Amino acid sequence: MARNIVIVGGVAGGASAAARLRRWNEQDRIIMFERGEHVSFANCGLPYYIGGIIESRDKLFVQTEKGIEDRFNIDVRPLTEVTEIDRTLKTVVYRNTKTGETGSQPYDILILSPGAKPIVPELPGIGSADNLFTLRNIRDTDLIKTYVSERCPKRAIVIGAGFIGLEMAENLRDQGLGVTVIDRGEQVLAPFDQEMAKPVEQHMKLKGVEVLLNTGIKGVERQGGQVRLDSGRLLETDMIILAIGVTPENELARSSGLELGVRGAISVNEQLQTSDPSIYAVGDAIEVKDWVHGFPTLVSLAWGANRQGRLAADHINGQQISYKGALGTAIIKIFDLTAAATGSSEKTLKRLGVPYQAVHIHPQSHAGYYPGASPISLKLLFDPKTGDIFGAQAVGAEGVDKRIDVIATAIRAGMKVQELADIELAYAPPYSSAKDPVNMAGYIASNITDGLVETMQWYEVDDFVRRGGLVVDVRDEIELTAGSIPGSINIPLPELRGRLDKLPSNGEIAVSCQVGLRGYIAARILSQHGYRVRNVDGGYKTYASMADNRMPDGISQLGNTNINDNERLMADSADRSGQDSELPISRITMVDACGLQCPGPILKVYEAVQALNEGELLEIRATDFGFAADIGQWCQKMGHTLESVDSVGGTVKALIRKGNKISGASVSRQPSRSDGATMVVFSGDLDKAIASFIIASGAAAMGKKVTMFFTFWGLGLLRKPEHPKMKKTAMEKMFGLLLPKSTKDLPLSKMNMGGLGPKMIRGVMRRKNVDSLELLISNAAKSGVRMIACTMSMDIMGIRKEELIDGIEFAGVASYIGSADDAGMNLFI
Repeated sequence: MARNIVIVGGVAGGASAAARLRRWNEQDRIIMFERGEHVSFANCGLPYYIGGIIESRDKLFVQTEKGIEDRFNIDVRPLTEVTEIDRTLKTVVYRNTKTGETGSQPYDILILSPGAKPIVPELPGIGSADNLFTLRNIRDTDLIKTYVSERCPKRAIVIGAGFIGLEMAENLRDQGLGVTVIDRGEQVLAPFDQEMAKPVEQHMKLKGVEVLLNTGIKGVERQGGQVRLDSGRLLETDMIILAIGVTPENELARSSGLELGVRGAISVNEQLQTSDPSIYAVGDAIEVKDWVHGFPTLVSLAWGANRQGRLAADHINGQQISYKGALGTAIIKIFDLTAAATGSSEKTLKRLGVPYQAVHIHPQSHAGYYPGASPISLKLLFDPKTGDIFGAQAVGAEGVDKRIDVIATAIRAGMKVQELADIELAYAPPYSSAKDPVNMAGYIASNITDGLVETMQWYEVDDFVRRGGLVVDVRDEIELTAGSIPGSINIPLPELRGRLDKLPSNGEIAVSCQVGLRGYIAARILSQHGYRVRNVDGGYKTYASMADNRMPDGISQLGNTNINDNERLMADSADRSGQDSELPISRITMVDACGLQCPGPILKVYEAVQALNEGELLEIRATDFGFAADIGQWCQKMGHTLESVDSVGGTVKALIRKGNKISGASVSRQPSRSDGATMVVFSGDLDKAIASFIIASGAAAMGKKVTMFFTFWGLGLLRKPEHPKMKKTAMEKMFGLLLPKSTKDLPLSKMNMGGLGPKMIRGVMRRKNVDSLELLISNAAKSGVRMIACTMSMDIMGIRKEELIDGIEFAGVASYIGSADDAGMNLFI
């Protein structure tokens, strides 16, 4: 007997269900309602059409209305919105969005595939912005594409650093726009862990995208011409892309009384039936189970929608199916990098309280001796007792998709982490290594589960050093020029056995190398000589991924700009320095470091620079994407000039001039030690605080790099007026009471007069038109003043990060000493 099957919504879930239903049964009457104009299109391809990568708009359409009707004999009704479900009569009420015509359609079985809609926050001025866009469908795409081509905007702000936000940032940047990405979170790509997202953020900055994290939007002004941040900063823009996330389209389900779940998503069972067995739901609107841990969640990805549509059709036709959950396997291209993830992140595991172990590796995408090899940063998460694989993340220029797909398959197959070493994967030099990165992750995880080594994570290192722990860096001395863990000592691995007597026999030792391999060897040596030792997981490369790897001031991050000849180079260099350079046009020495893993490219640079004369140029190409950050730090330390750095097609190209470029023929190889200003702010007095920030802002205005290090009572200057309540010990509470609650409560060092003195000072400042302390602090931050809260003092005083104002760095005395070393002015206030 023929059935009336009504589908609400097309695209991935609804369209795949319709096609599968027809293949099962020729007699059923299948009606598909779609509110939009197009019933089946590649919504994942929309940003790339805007960016011009996909040239033809027609290629976005998977199927047309006529194509579906002709091929599958399905009644397709675009521009028709289902407005009501009558579950008693089993009918849907619909309205044609173009003509206003209404009607009803009976159903035997109903499939809901309404998808999700972009979240639009209630911000002052957002409704009056005529240049604000979201991206969900073809109409949105056409609006953005037309605006870019006809209005020729120069600047764009993307609000949201998720998948869609970053894809739009890339494609707008490729169209020549200046792009700023803003997100209130502390990282881009929230599903990833911080250290895995950081290389993506750094790569975006290299490509000329401004990334503002921990930043909220206060409002939109001038009909979208300005965006005001919660810090007070005002950004000019020609267009705004809103990409802060999506929420399930649940109005129809809610109004018809269907059960809803997490974040208002439609609840379904394993057969994809709602609380009404005659109604199925698929796609972005439904609640699914996390495959690994079983908790309810939302996974708005195309694979799930397509799979669910097919399975719903199978169940409708009597098949025994079940949809047991989603891994959330996802991937994104960001300029020359690819980032992918599957399963649980470390953040999720911590939130759930699940015991886990993490390993970080940095292998090459294929055999290093075959041209074009580039490193992959791969993180694997697993249960150290059972060997169950929880998840994985990877970032690299190539080969990322293959490795994440293999691990996703292993999770679905219920494989143990030790079995990753046993997977026989295709190998030839252009594609992999004899030990594939997946195999390597299995080997390293097996070493941990077998008790051969204990590891220390990157976020544990600084605290270990602060508590007096010893970190032994077993890299070669020259490798340290690109950076090392503050407080560590250097004993190259070949010398370790001969210098065991120099190491303390009591207490724990941490060992570190570049990526973890030599550290593992060192750990095995030391443990077999009776030492308690842990290997820094992933080595210095993982640790440094969360360090401040911004390019030194004055270095051009040229993004899409290419330097074609020496004359243009000299002109650009003179413009950037603000001087007329007298250095002669010089030859360029070319160095190919492609395929070399860190520190290979840095060593190549070091060797090549030795053979150059002062002022001569070196161009080096490398496929290690981390080299873009490393080379800036190396040049600054070694006293050379980084003229430009860029990446194209997965290859980083850096242009280096030997020595520091100055006017005239004299070139110094020693970095300047007078361009900075540092101050230790120990006092919590209002008058000293005002003086501190006036000096800091003045020094910054004169071009100095200013670092303020707040310790003990000085921490009171950084406290928020309001902060979350936290559990503290009695001692922490006592110290907290001794500190002012915020800058509004700071006393004067003299003539405090029970709080009257500070009020008098503030009154005089207002009359004399002097900025308040709060405005001085805000302006100092805008001027680039670096403010560091001493973590040791915070620990003693019982101050938590949540109590301090946004934009503060948290570090130890080594960070201050590093800045003071390059400063010509040091103050203690």
